[in-house]
Order: sequence, then C-alpha cells, then structure tokens
Amino acid sequence: MTKEMWYPVTANIKLGIDTGGTFTDFFLQHNNSITTYKTLSTPDDPSRAIMNGLSHLDIPTDTLEIIHGTTVGTNAFLERKGARTILITTHGFEDVLFIGRQNRQRLYDLNLTRPPVIVPRSHCFGIKERMLWDGTVQLPIGKTVGRRLRKICRDIDARSVAVCLLHSYANPAHEQAVKDHLFRLHLPITLSSEILPEFREYERLTTTLINAYLAPVVSSYINRLTKKLGSVSLSIQQSNGGILPAAGIADRTVHTILSGPAGGVLGAFHVAQETGLQQIITFDMGGTSTDVSLCDGSPSLTRDYRIDSFPIRTQVLDIHTVGAGGGSIAAVDAGGLLRIGPESAGASPGPVCYGKGTKITVTDANLFLGRIPDSLLAGTMTLDNERVTKYMSRLAGVLGMPPRDVARGIIRIVNTEMIKAVRTVSLERGYDPQEFTLFSFGGASGLHCCEMARELGIKKIVIPARSGILSAQGMVFSQPTLDYTHAFFLTGRTLNRQAIKNAFSRLEKRAIAEAEALRLKGTIRIDRRLDLRYKGQSYELTVPFEKKFEDLFHAMHDHDFGYRMKDAELELVSIRCTLRGEQKRAALPRSSYTNNKPQPFKETHVELDSEKTRTVLVYKRPSLHNGQTMQGPALIIDNYTTILLPAGFFLKVDELLNLVITVN
Repeated sequence: MTKEMWYPVTANIKLGIDTGGTFTDFFLQHNNSITTYKTLSTPDDPSRAIMNGLSHLDIPTDTLEIIHGTTVGTNAFLERKGARTILITTHGFEDVLFIGRQNRQRLYDLNLTRPPVIVPRSHCFGIKERMLWDGTVQLPIGKTVGRRLRKICRDIDARSVAVCLLHSYANPAHEQAVKDHLFRLHLPITLSSEILPEFREYERLTTTLINAYLAPVVSSYINRLTKKLGSVSLSIQQSNGGILPAAGIADRTVHTILSGPAGGVLGAFHVAQETGLQQIITFDMGGTSTDVSLCDGSPSLTRDYRIDSFPIRTQVLDIHTVGAGGGSIAAVDAGGLLRIGPESAGASPGPVCYGKGTKITVTDANLFLGRIPDSLLAGTMTLDNERVTKYMSRLAGVLGMPPRDVARGIIRIVNTEMIKAVRTVSLERGYDPQEFTLFSFGGASGLHCCEMARELGIKKIVIPARSGILSAQGMVFSQPTLDYTHAFFLTGRTLNRQAIKNAFSRLEKRAIAEAEALRLKGTIRIDRRLDLRYKGQSYELTVPFEKKFEDLFHAMHDHDFGYRMKDAELELVSIRCTLRGEQKRAALPRSSYTNNKPQPFKETHVELDSEKTRTVLVYKRPSLHNGQTMQGPALIIDNYTTILLPAGFFLKVDELLNLVITVN
C-alpha cells in the first residue's frame, strides 16, 4: 500500500552523525559530493562533540538535515541513570517486574546475580481495576484513584510514569483514565496500550517501563541539542533501521536502544545493494564493542531483543553485540588467565597509546605488533609507542609471558569472541557463513576481518569506502519509519481475510494520522505482517500478509524448526504494519577504471599471527583506485581505519572504491 504525503523533502544537504563510545563520526552528502569527519566523543555531553564537528565542517544550515544516531538512552539504562519513575499496574501484579519469567539463561549457575532493578519495589503501585482478556470491564477504576496517584507522584517526586494494566491491549480505557487523572502534573506518561498493545504481561511491562525510564533523559538531550542547532532539521535513527523527526522521538524512546549500530547495518546493506550482493554478514568493530548482523536479501529484524536481560518487544534490527572493541581492556582474571573486555577504555582515558590510559587494550596490542601506524585521524593524533611498551611489559610480568606473546594472545582472544558472535547470527540460526560476504567496517575491523574470515571459511570480504564511518553514512540513507502493532486473536475458521483487512484498516488509519502529524517526508509505503503460530504453540512467526500467507507460514516454520503441520489449525495473535516514507536516495559516487599498479609509500615491520616479524609494504588508501590489485601481506592506512592484508589474501578495488578481498 502506498500513499503520497504533502510534505516535500526540503533539505538538499544531509549529515549523518554517529555518536560512539570513543569517536563521533560525520558523513555529509550534498548532491554527489561527500565529506567525512571524525572526532573524539564527549561522553559527559555528546552534543559538544557534535557542535565541534559542525564547526569544523562549516555547513550552511538553511537546507541542512541532520540524522543522528545516539547512545544516550542505552548508556543511561546500562548505568541505571534514567529518570525517577513509578510503575502503575493492576492490584496484585506489582511484582511482575521482579518475578519475570520461569526460563533462566544459566539454569545451573549457583552464583547467578540478577541485573540491577529498573525501579525499586517501593515505586511499583497497584490500583484496583480489572479488564478481561476480551476487553470487558470486570471492575471499574475507583473514584479516588486519581487523587491517590497524584499524591504518590508528589511524595516520591516522580519524573516519569509507566502504566501497564492487565489486558489493556484489548481495551485501553483504564490506562487512558489513569493518564487523564495525572494530566495536571505535566509528567511524561507511557501507556502500554500505546507503546506495545500486545499480550504477554512481562514483556509488555518491561518495554513500557524502559520507555518511561529513559524518556526524560533522551528528551532532555534532544532538547539541548535542538536548541544548539537552532533551525536545523534533526531526525533520530531508530533501532528498526528507520528514522523519525526529533519531535516524535520523546514518546518512542525505547526505539532508540540500537540507534547507532542500526545505522551501520543500513549503511552496509545499501553498499551491498549497489554492488549486487544480497547475502552479507555485517561486522562492525568500534572502540567499545562489536556488532554483527546477517542480511539474507534484506536486513534481519527481531522482536526478541534484550538489554541487560530485560526484554524489549519493539521491532529492532537483529544485531548481536559483544564487548570486544579496539578499546576493550586486557586484564588478568582471578584464575590468572588473560581476559579481554567487556570493560572498555572508551574515549577517556582511552587506550594506553592515546597518552592517558593505564590499561592495555586491543588497540595497544595492534600498535605493539606494528599493525597500525603511530598516528591516527590523518596524522592529527599521535600514538605513544613507548607508553605501550611500558604497560605491555607490566601486564606480561603478571602473566609470566614475553610481551609479544601477550600481544598476540590479546588479538587471538578478541578474534575468538567476534567469531563466536558471527556464528551466533549465522550457524545457530540455520545459515552457513561460507555462503555470505563479510562486510567489515568500523574503526578497528580492518585489522581483524581477514583472520576471522579464514577461521569461519568465508571466501569474500568487502571493506567499504569510508568504512570507519559507515554507521554515519547509513543514517543518511535511512528512511522515515513507524512501527505499529495490535493484538488480534483469530483461530481456525475465524481466520478469514476480510476480518484481517478490516483490522489493518483501523491500525493504518492511526499510523497515517501520526505520520501526517510528524510531517513525514516522501512517498508513504505500508507493509502488513501477521504473527501466526500453530494452535497450542507458545511462540509465533511473523509473515507478510499476502494472498497465501498460510503457505508462507508453513514454509518459514519448516525452515526455522525443520517441520511443518499442514493440517493443524493456525492461530493469529497480532497484526503489524510498518509505515515508511520512501525518499529518493542519491547514488554513491563511482570512479573510473585504472590498471596502474598501486604504489606503496613505505615499508614497515609487522608481526602476523603465528609468524615472526615480516617486512610488509604500506599503502595509503586514498591513493588506491578502481581496478588496482595487490597480494598480501600488506598494510593499508586510511584516515579513520587500518586494514591488515595477511599472506594468502588477494585485494581488488572496485568502482565504489570498496576493497574486495578474497582468499587465494
């Protein structure tokens, strides 16, 4: 379904800004012209790094549109620095948050520790009301509820409110009544019937509560940034790969949890499409963590995401994250063994080689082995080799090993962690990684991708042009997106197409109204999907609402679980629609072909894995052109990243200036 909207695209200069744990990246596109920039992040106030970058780029703001990926919400949740929030639920269900579900990730771990609570039990309040599963009111809300809840908010000095009443997905009247009672307090209020109108009480409650917990923090940051930007148009990258105007993100804070990594997946997939590739595994290794995702014809989406063990049921890109980045700290555990991460040195104090840190990181190990140059960011940031040697020797003394063996061990351990992450999104889900191309990007990925590909049996690697800032590039090519869902129960004979169409019409009416209110740009496209299962099952599969949706479900069930039950009744539990504002995308610039041999600018000594020090040729990436080739071993230096090409690998530059690496 498509619909033309009234609001044309007015900005002809787009700027993607990805705020990471170590660096803040900028990707500026003006027609076919591209400008990039990278600067150290300012974790205490991410907007400072953004304003520094804007000052450096010196962009006219009258036709500028900024698309921003932020980790403010994620960091606030992990550090439990959200707003003081109260949870209002049905009387008798105040402990759902703490009981959770019966399943445990580590069933036999006697030393299992629970993550910190989102809100204390003293901030969870029940009200006497009862809505039945079919939306029938069994017990109305009492007349004194409003007065009591307002007093609770004042006594606790609440800054946000989450409301999750039993079966509100079937009838939101009671939740809306609570919101009306608290209206005069001028607090942000999140209703489960608005953020996630589905069954499954625990997941609905955690999603609602996390949104309420983070809303004031993210809104405050966005408001500060908006004020500094003045009249500049600002959109925020969402976890589902789409973007939303900043004005619409306050009520959808939970949708920004994977804001930054989502841009990377979209950027890699966009480059893959331009090169004719459909099956890719994205490998994004930054300073703090590594994110991997599998795209089989399109980016993978999931509604089974957890943050710090708490489920979030909104639709997000299926990204698996491990605490393995360039800034991951090497330490000795209680058993005397070398451990890498998940702690990171971040931007401050940063790795030892940055001049302030005192704990050896993966970046320091690469520098110690000669795998990266002694300066970064086009020579503006000098790395301190002497400090690395000093602190690497200290760590080696604790382990009783030669320093070079420790450095090699750090590389092998971090590679193993990242290989496990790739296997999680591929082999564990029925996909053979050897059938996919590894898309390697992020500041640190080029140093590790070849060794990982060799271990995984992957035959082809693509390192995109501007790979060090691909997440920011992906944000520029993202489209405005809104996700909607609603519980809708049909089984067997009642599962008829007309009833489903009528339900979708009601849901889409709400979606289009909100799109118009947010002034989404472009041609609106609406995708319809169904949550189906065999009657009696506990979990669903999501399939497109097409003419033969039943056959699609059987085929998907067979692929995921290895069997199908053609004669079993199907059960529909939810309908979903995704609204996208499709805009014309500018093509990436292409370069002309040359058959000249690439010219190295120097030689250096590099220690390759399991080998002695070797003399290798060093190339500057900006000097490589379409059609040029080289054999490993070699080192390629870019402004924002370094690529290690080991022996046995062959590299060719394509017309987009991507580095296409294959195993000889």
